[in-house]
Amino acid sequence: MRDNKEALRAMSPDSAGRRSPVSTQNIPIGVLCPSEMAAKMEELLRDFPSFQPVLKPYAQADDIVELAGSLIGEVEVILFTEHYAYRLAGDRIRFPVPAQVVPMTGSGLYRALFRVHKQYGLRPLSMDSIPEKASRHLMREFGLEERRFFLFDGPSRPSVDDLVKFHRRHFERDQSVAVTGAAEAARRLSALGIPCVWATPSDYDIIVSLERALLSTETRKMRESQIVVAFILVDHFDKLENRQSSEHELQRLKLDVYRHLLDYADSMQGYLTSLDGSQYLLVTTRGVLERETGGYKSIPIAKEIKANFQLTLSIGIGFGRSASEAGNHARSALRHAVSAGGNSCFIVREDGGLIGPLEMGDSLEYNLSLLSPDVLKKAEQAGLNTAYLSRLASQIAKKGKTDYHAHELAFIFGVTTRSAHRMLMKWVDAGLAEIVGIHPSGTRGRPKQIYRLTFMEDIVKRR
Repeated sequence: MRDNKEALRAMSPDSAGRRSPVSTQNIPIGVLCPSEMAAKMEELLRDFPSFQPVLKPYAQADDIVELAGSLIGEVEVILFTEHYAYRLAGDRIRFPVPAQVVPMTGSGLYRALFRVHKQYGLRPLSMDSIPEKASRHLMREFGLEERRFFLFDGPSRPSVDDLVKFHRRHFERDQSVAVTGAAEAARRLSALGIPCVWATPSDYDIIVSLERALLSTETRKMRESQIVVAFILVDHFDKLENRQSSEHELQRLKLDVYRHLLDYADSMQGYLTSLDGSQYLLVTTRGVLERETGGYKSIPIAKEIKANFQLTLSIGIGFGRSASEAGNHARSALRHAVSAGGNSCFIVREDGGLIGPLEMGDSLEYNLSLLSPDVLKKAEQAGLNTAYLSRLASQIAKKGKTDYHAHELAFIFGVTTRSAHRMLMKWVDAGLAEIVGIHPSGTRGRPKQIYRLTFMEDIVKRR
């Protein structure tokens, strides 16, 4: 890895790059959902690091308008998970920001009908909050044209009372099963002893709606055109030179790699220049990068280069409020990629926070974007490099614990127990860990100290 580090030093100027003290806030989004859906929404929102969610769960319809009104001036977009709540709030409030609703599509309806069939068998249906065209199409697909089903035919802006009366009427008259898109209606129907299934949007529908909400925000529109700088380094280039039989073959390989990278830059509507044959500079926009990487998840060109040339890349990407800041952040991100052993990509955001490692075609360990810039800085100062940090975060995410013995960390890092103990002492001194107990080792040997890695507790909370 020495050659990578030397190349990195050669391409970086002095380390006096200044970082703006101002933090870039994520995009605030207000989400109104029934209390039963709050946990699911929290889980799905974790896949949208650009959002700063303000979750407003409600148990009663009377709370919806007040909760929606409290979001005005606090968020850039509002998302409702129920059509009923969206209509109710829209009748009372004029929203100064985009307000959207998660649609009830085929997948959610399929799931609801499956539950009806499983729990109640073939019985008539009474349905609300579901588009007439979609429901009739679904019935035809199920081959249920002859089966009786009743669509809500009351007011265009129904109250919960209206929905409950509709389903109760058909239950008493037709022994129907209620399929409702309103959580409160489902609760009240169940309390009345009326068979009922609450139809909720599928995870896919919610994710698509979150993506649309993101695209509708002003911050997002501005970020779409934000300049992004990336440094691309061919790993272990000196060894590559030694493998070639002639200078002609070496130059041909360089040209082939350059051509692939040029094609990649063209697909990203970017500009690419070669710095010295093993190092490249790519400039593009944030919107294109996000789409190309699937939301900062993978780097397709890395897999292509590896498949065609048996080469790996270290990539550092920088965001910034200026081209200079983006360039400095890109160099910092590249240092993380090199210190991780190469074949990796990291992104440094405007606020200095780290995203990565991104997928390079191999299985990666853990995405560090959930750790704050302060934690990452302290960990680095305490000798915990990106590779060790990613490996440790992966173990904690899988096991759900933050208490470890030195020998456990030695196994995770592939080092001696003595080395792991020295690391832990540094972490304790830096305030990243604390000794919380002693575990007896048996008839022989000294008791083992138990260390709590306090700086990793957020990962356990997000499991």
